[in-house]
Amino acid sequence: MKHKGSCHCGTVAFEVEGDIDSALSCNCSICSRKGSLLWFVPRDALTLLTPEDAASTYTFNKHAIQHRFCPTCGIHAYGDGTDPKGNRMAAINLRCIDGIDLPAIPVHEFNGRAM
Repeated sequence: MKHKGSCHCGTVAFEVEGDIDSALSCNCSICSRKGSLLWFVPRDALTLLTPEDAASTYTFNKHAIQHRFCPTCGIHAYGDGTDPKGNRMAAINLRCIDGIDLPAIPVHEFNGRAM
């Protein structure tokens, strides 16, 4: 299934292909402040509808994830990184996806503070 999403103002917009079967809630220092619910997909499943440079990038700690956010409204729409096997992945903020029943999606807790 194809899903559309964006930041609040629409400066960063995307489509993502896949079935949303669960979300991840991480308690690391950035995720706990953002309040995002993450859905991980292969990076190729994410198609940007706006130029890549429309989003700003923030990295911290090991600089393993490029946290992508809108420089206008500040919403963190997605992140780029790799999984433990080295595959390119995208972490989609489900709160930015249009028209989904967010309360119906099971949420798994991840202890990112322990990393």
